[in-house]
Amino acid sequence: MNFVADFIEQNQAVLSLLILAAIFVGFLMERFPATVIAILGACTYLALGILDAEAMYSVFSNSAPIVIGAMFVLSGALIRTGVIQRVADAIMARAERHPRLAIVEVLVGALVASAFLNNTPVVVVLVPIMMKLAEVTGVSAKKLLMPLSIVAVLGGTLTLIGTSTNLVVDGIVRQSGMERFGIFEITPIGLVTATSGMIGLALMWWLLPSDKPVRGPAGTSDAHLYLTELLIDEGDALVGSHIDLFGDLPRSGRIVGVRRGASTTHGADLEDWVFSAGDRLVVRVDGATLMTWREQGRFRLGIGGADPAEGDVVVETMVSSTHPAIGQRLIDIPFLQRIRARILGLERPAQEPGPDLASVRIRAADRLLVAAGPSEVDALRDNPHLIGADLAKVRAFRRSKAWIAVLCMFSVVALAALNVMPIGVAAIIAIGVILVTRCIDSEEAWGTIDGDVLILIFAMLAVGLALENSGAVAMMVGWVQPMLDGAPMWVLVFGIYFFALILSELLSNNAVAALMTPVTLAIAAELGVDPRPLVIALMIGASACFATPIGYQTNTIVYAAGDYRFVDFVRIGVPLNIITGVATCAAISLFLT
Repeated sequence: MNFVADFIEQNQAVLSLLILAAIFVGFLMERFPATVIAILGACTYLALGILDAEAMYSVFSNSAPIVIGAMFVLSGALIRTGVIQRVADAIMARAERHPRLAIVEVLVGALVASAFLNNTPVVVVLVPIMMKLAEVTGVSAKKLLMPLSIVAVLGGTLTLIGTSTNLVVDGIVRQSGMERFGIFEITPIGLVTATSGMIGLALMWWLLPSDKPVRGPAGTSDAHLYLTELLIDEGDALVGSHIDLFGDLPRSGRIVGVRRGASTTHGADLEDWVFSAGDRLVVRVDGATLMTWREQGRFRLGIGGADPAEGDVVVETMVSSTHPAIGQRLIDIPFLQRIRARILGLERPAQEPGPDLASVRIRAADRLLVAAGPSEVDALRDNPHLIGADLAKVRAFRRSKAWIAVLCMFSVVALAALNVMPIGVAAIIAIGVILVTRCIDSEEAWGTIDGDVLILIFAMLAVGLALENSGAVAMMVGWVQPMLDGAPMWVLVFGIYFFALILSELLSNNAVAALMTPVTLAIAAELGVDPRPLVIALMIGASACFATPIGYQTNTIVYAAGDYRFVDFVRIGVPLNIITGVATCAAISLFLT
């Protein structure tokens, strides 16, 4: 045992590099999730004694994951209060008048929004808008979705909070004793990156694919719209009004028809429709809007004999393939006759059920939103022909709280920019405000946090610390120092930028940031140069990667949505990597060194 312990102690640096190589191989093989590989690597360092428990605990004092989690929650509050949907509706309203101009506005909007918000939900929200714009303008959606991801990535380089990668680097830098980065400190360089990227994208527009039809991905089109009915009661303001005056429908929804008595009218026959008391307006709408209508209580929604009662909850359940009512009309489903429940809406991905909610023929895998009391929910859960009866994940918008969510986000940015307080402190205070004011419920807030991202960051911070403590970082610096001695600063900037870029195309951006930051700081210290320009090169190089669909999460989203091929990203991304890389490194070399 003493021999083994002595061997490990004497060869810590080499063993650390071997473990790091194994981690890289694990990332590339993708046999296990990246978080599993990273945790296994960190545990290996712990088990061998290369990383002790005290050093491991110090990883959790890094503020970067806390800030990243806080920004997830703040972005979630903007979604929950309907801010994001209102922006999307405004874009679609302009698209109807100036569709091609709207494309430019969406791309610029994504660029700006991604500078302050997590760009993943930004892209998720804007993908269906781009799909609609493609339909309106006749431009292939393939020419719009990849640019959407690219500008979202470029937007992340504009501020310190634009990407989690920037925050990871900043956290390690501060722990090393360097002065923390200001929220807009990298903005001048980020503007060069973004501008060069946009120009490069415009020049290569003709290279964007457009030869294949695009399928709408789950969650980007009608796949998450519910078919429902709204009863127009006597005395409602809509009675006697033209159908065009129904203004409660978001741009993502649409009117399917109107049921009057036993007949349903739809299509061109609705052009001159005037509402009467008792009409049932049949619409397809997103779950959040449907729940908002239910909470407002203006319309009686869905079908069934039960009136809303105090204590009712909304659950989501799926029709199993063994359900005896498959093929029957929804209004005839047995549990509506047996228990006090009301079907609020039906979702059928990639299909358009109809002509109205009551007449829909039930199919396996149909998802139902059902309002019922606690005992009725228990009955639904006991039904062997229904899969699950869990509380619905869709929630009503809290539009009255929108100003609070916007003010909190603005305050975080302003307080950090003016150096009034660290961004982590400002973000945590903002979370407290949005929770107390109920912009978002606590369980929803924690649900917005991408746990995999935070776990990966913590694990890779531990790996980076192990490399530093074991002497592996010093060993790597010793290898490259002879080649870099006497080299001008621009060579260092270019080298670090493109090395980070290449690694980030293959591995997680955050993992690359956590590993390369200690190495970058050590190189700067050994060569006696200012580390700050090199750190900025690392930040942007690890983020601005476009050449693979796995290089960045937003690339992966549009890769599936646009039915792209891997080579499509290579054809656009490699030249764009070179254009933005050269422009960024030149700007850093000219203005910061």
